[in-house]
Amino acid sequence: MTESVAHPLIIQGGMGVGVSNWVLAKAVSLRGHLGVVSGTSIDSLLVRRLQDGDIGGHVRRAMAAFPWPDVSGDVLMKYFRPEGLAPGEPYKEIPMYRQVVTKVREQLTILSAFVEVWLAKEGHDGVVGINLLTKVQMPNLATLYGAMLGGVDYVLMGAGIPKEIPGVLDRFARHEPASMKLEVEGLGRDETALLTFDPRVHSEQQPEGIKRPYFLPIIASNSLATMMARKASGRVDGFVIEAPTAGGHNAPPRGELVLNERGEPQYGARDEVDLAKMRELGLPFWLAGSAGSPEKLAEALAAGAAGIQVGTLFAYSDESGITPELKRNVIRQAQEDRIDVLTDGRASPTGFPFKVVQLGETLSHPDTYAERKRVCDLGYLRYAYKRDNGRIDYRCAAEPVDTYVKKGGELENTAGRKCLCNALFAVIGKGQRRADGYVEKPLITSGDELKNLRRFIGADRADYTAGEVIDYLLSGIKNMMPNLQRPHEAAAH
Repeated sequence: MTESVAHPLIIQGGMGVGVSNWVLAKAVSLRGHLGVVSGTSIDSLLVRRLQDGDIGGHVRRAMAAFPWPDVSGDVLMKYFRPEGLAPGEPYKEIPMYRQVVTKVREQLTILSAFVEVWLAKEGHDGVVGINLLTKVQMPNLATLYGAMLGGVDYVLMGAGIPKEIPGVLDRFARHEPASMKLEVEGLGRDETALLTFDPRVHSEQQPEGIKRPYFLPIIASNSLATMMARKASGRVDGFVIEAPTAGGHNAPPRGELVLNERGEPQYGARDEVDLAKMRELGLPFWLAGSAGSPEKLAEALAAGAAGIQVGTLFAYSDESGITPELKRNVIRQAQEDRIDVLTDGRASPTGFPFKVVQLGETLSHPDTYAERKRVCDLGYLRYAYKRDNGRIDYRCAAEPVDTYVKKGGELENTAGRKCLCNALFAVIGKGQRRADGYVEKPLITSGDELKNLRRFIGADRADYTAGEVIDYLLSGIKNMMPNLQRPHEAAAH
């Protein structure tokens, strides 16, 4: 018998690194909707917050609630700097992920996801989700388990085909080990590489109250939705249907690649999702990509959707992790009708198109891009590949060109690639400082809806809150509200 669930009406998009932080997610959740934290690079984010002094003590408060106190104590001893870093002092980095990492490295990831979810859920009974990129393969198992320890209610995953994740969630809820395939370039047809995580390595006893969260894959085609509903390794609870106008990574166009005069991939009728076919699957779905308006919410509900996912409007709210200076610059340019978002088919090392806000002080400007010395020291977007000797190694199209080519990568793959890992940390004011004095520059991603920001905020205001975004989105369906169930009821599994 199908479970009747009152899912949230509005999903706040999961924007990384640290843009969708616990502060934003909590603000949305307190209003009865789904606040979502980003799980991308969450372990590096934790240690940088600690090195910056953990202003307000929030991270340490959550770490004190972590069920394995020895882990929290060791991380604090290694990374916490009460006075913060000295001017120009670089952040201490953590080891890059590989197919197999140490127990200590896994525990740092588990702790980091726990902290973010725990803080977002602290002091209320609203629902909180975590967003992960399927392409960021190697940390995902430990991140999922940590989020579940923190009580996460929803898991959302896009940028790939996460068909193995539902079964992983099932096994973790039972305190059992789980595995999934690691994509490795150059493996033979009969060869398989696995990523494996065993919670029993870290705790012999199953933690009390751990639950299986709802799973919402982010999809861009009917075929992917049908495949996930029928062939995923466990229960799929709904879908987020993301149009190519959404920010972050977009699904590549279906069919032959055609570029416009700006080099942007062009989408057509084959890339439109048939909502009638989605309704036939019998699972709830939310519409995303230029959905951030009262009219779009009303249209989504009329089309049979459970609601909408909105990222861009929340990204520039007071509660998001983007630095105040970058928020002001983007808002001002949007108000002056001179903001531009480019769908860059080359920026991301993943090969997926990536939406980039065009700002002079960021890596979107050719001069700013050219002055950066290529370096790969975070490695979340590295690809695994099989070496001639049979061993698995890792490369990234945004790393130094000579290094990439020596690893067997094609030279043309490096052109225009940007180090998203370092650039996205700079967006939230935690960019690395290099020994030569260079400070990593940001690269901002937003959806096409950014051009309509002025309609929401007006021509004069410089800031706004997440609560105001929710009020704005709901303003077109006030007459429908008495017939809509309370979103927070979905927290009862």
